[in-house]
Amino acid sequence: MTYKQESIKPYDENGKKGEQVEQMFDRIAHSYDLLNHALSFGIDKHWRKAAIHSLKPHAPRTMLDVATGTGDFAMLAARELKPEHLWAVDISEGMMAVGRDKVKQAGLDGVIDFRREDCMQLTFADNTFDALTVAYGIRNFEDLDRGLREMHRVLVPGGRLVIIELTSPVHFPMKQLFWLYAHVIMPSVGRLISRDSKAYSYLPATMEAFPQGERMQGILQQAGFRTVSFRRFCFGLSTLYEAQK
Repeated sequence: MTYKQESIKPYDENGKKGEQVEQMFDRIAHSYDLLNHALSFGIDKHWRKAAIHSLKPHAPRTMLDVATGTGDFAMLAARELKPEHLWAVDISEGMMAVGRDKVKQAGLDGVIDFRREDCMQLTFADNTFDALTVAYGIRNFEDLDRGLREMHRVLVPGGRLVIIELTSPVHFPMKQLFWLYAHVIMPSVGRLISRDSKAYSYLPATMEAFPQGERMQGILQQAGFRTVSFRRFCFGLSTLYEAQK
């Protein structure tokens, strides 16, 4: 199945989305952390902690963080869950270069390893990881169904998937406030700081287009996951999905 966000690309209609997303994140890597926390007013840190805490009862020993970006979520997982090993993967070398420096400074380079991976065709063997996480990156997938099937493949039987993603509110007045924020404030501030005129128009566009709630729950089930649940934060600005292989 084709989903609306898959056809939204950062720069132009031609070319593969994955290649353009890689180019975009390489361009904005220098300012990504600053903008990410500033544009969410720091609330994203609480959402990340909620996602990590959902894995605590399962005590995963081996973890994979997909679309890791600059590694914030991987670092939080390493500190809170204390896995034996955590692979942090992304298609953007620019983002991971920032992440590697942060991980080394935090003394977590013995636990976290970065690797360039295309989530459409992960190089890891079947049944490798106890837990897999995706924080604010799944809406950038070129092929959502294929990416989910790959994540299902590399999880051990009974392994846990946790996805935290930005979503758009559907009820008044948050829906209207979000539109103003996403279409006026975010592109303006993002353009000023990142110096990329397209990135912070692309990102809110994918937030609005990405399937959410019950629809995403069904998509995860179609990919083979079971006991799929979700919960919304801040009137629907972010949604946490939990599933089991």
